[in-house]
Amino acid sequence: MTDALKLEPNRLVRAMGKPARDFTKRDLVRFIEANDIRMLNFRYVAGDGRLKKLNFVINGAAHLDRVLTAGERVDGSSLFSFIAADSSDLYVVPRYRTAFVNPFAEVPTLDLICSFYDSHGDPLESSSEQVLRKAHRALRDETGYQMEALGELEYYLFSDVDRIYPIVEQRGYHESHPFSKWGLVRREAMKVISEVGGMIKYGHAEVGNILDGKFEMVQHEIEFLPTPIEDAADQLVVAKWALREVAYKHGLEVSFAPKIIVGHAGSGLHVHTRLVRDGANVMTDVNGLTDVAKKLIAGFLGCAESLTAFGNTVPTSFLRLVPHQEAPTRICWGDRNRSVLVRVPLGWVGVQDKMLRDANPAEPVAEISPVEHAQTVELRSPDGSANVHLLLAGMACAARYGLTDPDALALTERLYVRADAAKAPSLRELPGSCAESAERLLAQRARYEQHGVFPAGLVDALARALKAHDDERLSERLFGNAAALQELVRRHLHCG
Repeated sequence: MTDALKLEPNRLVRAMGKPARDFTKRDLVRFIEANDIRMLNFRYVAGDGRLKKLNFVINGAAHLDRVLTAGERVDGSSLFSFIAADSSDLYVVPRYRTAFVNPFAEVPTLDLICSFYDSHGDPLESSSEQVLRKAHRALRDETGYQMEALGELEYYLFSDVDRIYPIVEQRGYHESHPFSKWGLVRREAMKVISEVGGMIKYGHAEVGNILDGKFEMVQHEIEFLPTPIEDAADQLVVAKWALREVAYKHGLEVSFAPKIIVGHAGSGLHVHTRLVRDGANVMTDVNGLTDVAKKLIAGFLGCAESLTAFGNTVPTSFLRLVPHQEAPTRICWGDRNRSVLVRVPLGWVGVQDKMLRDANPAEPVAEISPVEHAQTVELRSPDGSANVHLLLAGMACAARYGLTDPDALALTERLYVRADAAKAPSLRELPGSCAESAERLLAQRARYEQHGVFPAGLVDALARALKAHDDERLSERLFGNAAALQELVRRHLHCG
């Protein structure tokens, strides 16, 4: 094993002594034989964005080889709301690089994430994974840039009230035990996610602490490292599954819903992105943000209203997008400003080893490793209701739009905000409902359908699903009706 793999948490990577991207069928068979793996699980992301499962008992070497080679067929009409008539039967074929040992199975089990293929053996054009692949390919082909992303996965855990060291409402940010509850669930989930291939940056307690009678709801966050957008989407879907499994084991509920109780912190799915060429981050240079970065921001701003169709898919999404809750309402951007739609966070630009030398004066200068800047830009509107693959596909389309729009730099110049964005009435607002976001998607559909990325039928199906919520003027209709609000939250508690 190379030194680079010694600290690798993925059991398969350590066992095979190679990165996951280099896994072969022979590698998997050898691992299965050596570790008495008795079952396989095929995993795949259906139209609702959730991770599905198909179980196999390994019946022998020939059966194992056939399953790993040919995959299996499934009922596509039960997995997708929009699908061509001749694609009601689909193939699912495993991607070897996604293999991991299932940490929750009662018997030794290997899981693999699969891709969908139609009756001709071609990738299913409307599957979420394939839409994302097409979006990234179109971005690379037209601009020469690869897009990397990381998600900030926020969620609430529900439990009986702990009377010892009680939580303080709206004061949970980075709190530690015993003043924050259920950090052990977060840490266990982080361990599991890293062992199944997730690239985690860190985890912490979040702002939201809610006391509701005999129950308390405690908010946490797990943030990931930047990786190509296809991998970023897979990691987030697997992470949600792992968090639900760990919480269930501890007798807890976990929710990624955008709003639990009005007036308390909602849960977002902030997405950081950066553009890379030849392995190098192109977001900054000696003068700060590059024009490329500003055009990327312009793409998100120009497509902001329609992006909510992918990132904010339930009515309670728009109870989160309200002023003064660190959630965006107006279309603008800024540096280190949490009220804007697109935030430019600190990126270690120009500080290099300066801070390390000050904090650790005894550290030998010769042993200080160079720190590469990690500049990203953060889209703050999405939440846990998102179909992550379609959201990142939409963001890739928006990036392509911004990078090729001749007016992109003028747009970023005009929409830069230094103060509280909610106090800038001249700025355009994000949609206020699923119905409105559907209209914005239909108005900008050409940006997503270009190059065949989003099939027209999929766009129509997404718009229909959003309009079916019938949530126009929702806040006004439910104002003062606590029972109706509670029922709405309950209905969408386990979205995403």
